[in-house]
Amino acid sequence: MVNAAATPTDERRERQRGPAPAHALGATKLNPFGDLHTLQHLSARLARTLKGVWEPILRREVRSWAEPLAVQRFADYRAERPDQLTAWLPLAMSGAGQAGAALVVFDGRWVLEVLDQFFGGSGHAPQHMPTEFSPAAEAMAARLGASLCPPLKTAWEPLTRVEFEPGRLEASAALIAGFDAEEAVVVTRFGLASAGGAPVFVDILYPVAALKPHAATLTGRVLDKAEPDPAWRQGLTRSVMTVRFPVRSVLAEPVVPLSTLMALKPGDIIPITVTPDVPVMVGRDRLGVGTVGAADGRAAIKLTSLARIEGLNA
Repeated sequence: MVNAAATPTDERRERQRGPAPAHALGATKLNPFGDLHTLQHLSARLARTLKGVWEPILRREVRSWAEPLAVQRFADYRAERPDQLTAWLPLAMSGAGQAGAALVVFDGRWVLEVLDQFFGGSGHAPQHMPTEFSPAAEAMAARLGASLCPPLKTAWEPLTRVEFEPGRLEASAALIAGFDAEEAVVVTRFGLASAGGAPVFVDILYPVAALKPHAATLTGRVLDKAEPDPAWRQGLTRSVMTVRFPVRSVLAEPVVPLSTLMALKPGDIIPITVTPDVPVMVGRDRLGVGTVGAADGRAAIKLTSLARIEGLNA
């Protein structure tokens, strides 16, 4: 188990755990990875971006955080869920040799609260919870799941390129295809709360079998540094080289008292002294110095020396 950042005690959802089962000889180990350092860091990174996902939907400011992850049998996870309406939404994972599915789990009451608020209500679920979702509630749960896919893809990019796509929503875990009751899953839990409100928790489950191709990086404390894509680097270089900067020269900077400025009128002359070497500026930085002259019939400055620009030549 990897410890995440500290979260107020009253905002954590306590998992009800029974006595540890006895392991029979030859039984498959639930967690073949050990400490999933990278996945915990990935979840913490995802939690920081989820704030920008929830606030436009909920239309209020929220806090988002990642709980410590856990590895357990899918049947045990289902047994720990409250006996109430729950939205089970598979997310297909594809790309970079990856083929599998994650599973997003929403509390049904929260989905109905968001739905009520979406249609102009006060954000309250029915007093008597239904036993299944209405078509509108299913559409809302699917929308919530779809909103998670872009930040999930971004959070996984340092590890591997994975595309996430929501599947068919189910109100019963028994109807989810591809998730066996005895299968081991990694449970990543995310909390969100607004000022004065009770926290809500959203779970994302990853089958252990789907994560095995990434075992080396998931257990590492630091992600391996990947070589940049040559095409991406060339495109970035070309784009940077087209950035335009204003170049100007300062011939003179005369200083006059305020009384002279107040008395100026058309036709007055302000005397200046042009030094042999005038500064040439790029933005606020000095590019160098040069001498004033002409080239091709136009006034020009011939650079005589270049100055060191902080940040470019450091």
